[in-house]
Amino acid sequence: MNETEGVLGISAHPSRSGPVVLRLAGELDHYTGPSLRQAVEDVLRSPGAGVVADLSGLEYCDSTGMTVIVTAYHRALAAGSSFSVAGLSPAMVQLFRVAGLDQLFTLHSSVQEAVDALNTS
Repeated sequence: MNETEGVLGISAHPSRSGPVVLRLAGELDHYTGPSLRQAVEDVLRSPGAGVVADLSGLEYCDSTGMTVIVTAYHRALAAGSSFSVAGLSPAMVQLFRVAGLDQLFTLHSSVQEAVDALNTS
């Protein structure tokens, strides 16, 4: 890794009501995207496990990172599961809106809101 490559921390936390919360911290880009892909794949190995991506600790996300999030969403749907995003900073909300991703995702303000929404759907 060189000084231009970011770091992404991902931790998985099963919620009491079902979905697994993946907490992301750092930078989601070309270098770190494979880590998120793998984390989502690991969660989806359990049948019916939903995923909530907690983006509240995300400091940076480029177009590759956005593509990884969209791909994770489609992968979850193909596996018969769910994928939600939560905890976006105002800058990330704006980025999602500009990219039109607010048409694909409901932008949950908190992880609890996203978990509750998955449990009522």
